[in-house]
Amino acid sequence: MFDEKNIVPFETEEEDFDTVMAGDITFNGNLRFVKPFMLKGRLNGNIDATSDLLIDTDALVNANIVADRVLIRGKVKGNITGYKLVYISSTGSVIGDISSAQVVLEPGSVFSGKCTMYNVESAS
Repeated sequence: MFDEKNIVPFETEEEDFDTVMAGDITFNGNLRFVKPFMLKGRLNGNIDATSDLLIDTDALVNANIVADRVLIRGKVKGNITGYKLVYISSTGSVIGDISSAQVVLEPGSVFSGKCTMYNVESAS
């Protein structure tokens, strides 16, 4: 799946997401969703999802995150659990611990924390 450089693991265009939180929105609280979600603004709280989450380039997130697959292009301060994947792009920054079946850190990305990878079968 990642044989070539710069391949992103899922669709990243705005129209591919059921919900997009615009860049001019600041949300304080807990966010839950079941369909793909793109976050472009600021969020303080927690995210609990059973779908994909894309944190876009200018997004600022101060939250613990649980989601199926997480793509980070912006800044996250908090722990992340990605059941299938956590992918930090070259513009992404994570300060916190990561737990996932698969973790990808692109060159140029920033990560400060502990990383735990597990077998998908043992996580179920």
